[in-house]
Amino acid sequence: MTDDGVYDVVGVGLGPFNLGLAALLDGLEEDVDAAFLERDADFRWHEGMLLEGATLEVPFLADLVTLADPTNPHSYLNYLRETGRIYEFYFYERFQIPRREYDDYLRWVAERLGSCRFSREVTAVRWDGDREQYVVAAEHPETGERFEYRGEHLALGTGSRPRVPEALDCGADEDVFHTARYRHERDRALAADSITVVGSGQSAAEVFQDLLERQPESEYRLDWLTRSEGFFPMEYSKLGLQHFSPEYERYVYDLPQEVKDDLIPNQDLLYKGVDPGTSAEIYDLLYQRSIGDREPDVGLFAMTEVRDIEPLGDAYVLDCRQWQAEESFVHESEVVILGTGYERPIPEFLEPLADRIAWDDRGRFEVTADHRLEIDAAGDVFLQNAEVHTHGVGVPDLGLGCDRNAGFVNRLVGREAYPEDTDTVFQDFSIERFLERAPGASRPGSEPTPTPTQDD
Repeated sequence: MTDDGVYDVVGVGLGPFNLGLAALLDGLEEDVDAAFLERDADFRWHEGMLLEGATLEVPFLADLVTLADPTNPHSYLNYLRETGRIYEFYFYERFQIPRREYDDYLRWVAERLGSCRFSREVTAVRWDGDREQYVVAAEHPETGERFEYRGEHLALGTGSRPRVPEALDCGADEDVFHTARYRHERDRALAADSITVVGSGQSAAEVFQDLLERQPESEYRLDWLTRSEGFFPMEYSKLGLQHFSPEYERYVYDLPQEVKDDLIPNQDLLYKGVDPGTSAEIYDLLYQRSIGDREPDVGLFAMTEVRDIEPLGDAYVLDCRQWQAEESFVHESEVVILGTGYERPIPEFLEPLADRIAWDDRGRFEVTADHRLEIDAAGDVFLQNAEVHTHGVGVPDLGLGCDRNAGFVNRLVGREAYPEDTDTVFQDFSIERFLERAPGASRPGSEPTPTPTQDD
């Protein structure tokens, strides 16, 4: 076993959030020793959905560092400067950047940071109470070489994995697959006579749009089914987007847990709908294909739950139910692409810490207001996108990840190395905040605040 030293913080997983933490730690006047462990051999970000023309759903300012430190050398704008593309971007005049370029930017940052360790699959994490350190065991996925890292603190950024409902899981079958594999499976899928996309989020929409664009070349039947009430757009109004702010996150955290458990599942359109631009492009394609009294070989059917998938010869039979009309039907397709979302299971490597972790009554992490795991240990465990149930739908947002990381860095160094913003939106979410700012508003039984006059 190779002992790779003792660190101030050890990060497990290397997606945008932990990479952002590594970038903010780099270059501080304090010498913070950090190691970020990733099982893949190099940086990878949603490779299966890096489609031509697909854009990031947040502005480029939501890069790894800019919202905390616009002068940081690991910013997206500095990436453009260093790679000789800044004038091309200037004339591009877009706020949302190509997803493939964002992936290239992330790789560029990862290559610049000495704290990133690839081919390190974490197998167990335990607490050494005598030395007050987390002990992180890892191994090389290919060679089996073992490593041990010790850290005073942890940063968990293990990310999500594709979610496939058990009834729709056809095992290793190559003709039924999740959208996360789409780019790798696309060429083979295009040879089919019929393709069905299941789901109504952005990933499903992008896959459907890509298939719709390629349909004239291959002439397959294309269908899109979703159990949602419709193919509705994601909330993208300026006031609506303020739900992805530190203020709204703090408001949600202070709500009773039972209220949060009712609220969060009903906020799908804040982050699970279809981007309005993608929706418009799909409609425009369908319109153009219908000119001259033609009928596009396409079907879109909402309010339809796919309950089961079974093989039938060279195709599959989908057991469907239109839940609003309470009617069932079967649908055949040679290829089925599942846009059924992602899940974040508790990592198995945390088992040695299970008795120290505080769990809620549904087996989820108990979490502090500043995104730390409640745990019986002296060292902090910083959570990256594992606390939607406590902090709300903004947790996976790339922009809020920068705010969260700024707080983690400040706690690690014991000072405000990066500003922690407290007044970022024009609306109020909590009663207390509204009462502070609204003259004449007060709680029942208390004196209203007088409205200021010119003499005041």
